[in-house]
Amino acid sequence: MTRRSIFSGLAGLGVLLSLSTSGLAHDIAAKPGNAQSPSFDIVHTQIVRDGPDLVFRMAVSGKAGASKPTPVGKLAGSTIYSYVWPTSLNSGAVGFEQDQGILAFAVTSHPDFDDTPLYDENGDGDKTNDGDLWHSHWVVLVPDEVCGKGALKVRDIPEGTKPKLPPTWPGIPILIDSPRITPDISGKLVTVRVPAASLGDTAGMKFDGVTSGLRINASVHAPLVCVADVFDVASGDLSLPGRVMK
Repeated sequence: MTRRSIFSGLAGLGVLLSLSTSGLAHDIAAKPGNAQSPSFDIVHTQIVRDGPDLVFRMAVSGKAGASKPTPVGKLAGSTIYSYVWPTSLNSGAVGFEQDQGILAFAVTSHPDFDDTPLYDENGDGDKTNDGDLWHSHWVVLVPDEVCGKGALKVRDIPEGTKPKLPPTWPGIPILIDSPRITPDISGKLVTVRVPAASLGDTAGMKFDGVTSGLRINASVHAPLVCVADVFDVASGDLSLPGRVMK
């Protein structure tokens, strides 16, 4: 799959969410060798119910989390690496306005800035220097041609507007949430336990798996965060064939 066709598939997710997939679908197995870096080469993706939690898992062919962005020393033009689960959940499920775009759960690393100002992940007493550690977000993705033909961005918040936002919104003018949900990255696996009660009704929830690189706009202006590179897609075509299973 070409980079352009992947972007087109991402931008077309809004249509795909309305289509039914096989009732037998659950997790997503993928062939290795689709990503240049083994750290982002997806071989398996799933979301399962386990007691009160939804457990998000992604397996890669190499060591998960081994590759991180090279620091550039400033926010503008900096890079974000991410393990992403695009879902069929409505954006309102996590506290944004309804119907704002594609709601995705992401585990990210970006050494040039911190977007979890409520938490001190590395325990050094400074809440503003933890961006390089892998951490979790909910983001809302929408198409924007400024990011490239068929490409996506994290939805910007227009200046002067006051949309509905989750209580753990980090104060950045995009639709992003920074809940205190710590990922477990070990061996080939990225695993995150998300309280199911925080999402409301997840019956029939569909998902896919994506590894990607995002970039902060050089002008630090809308679009603030573009999806610059798609490393791998679990389904190959972003058809969201995954289903949440017990």
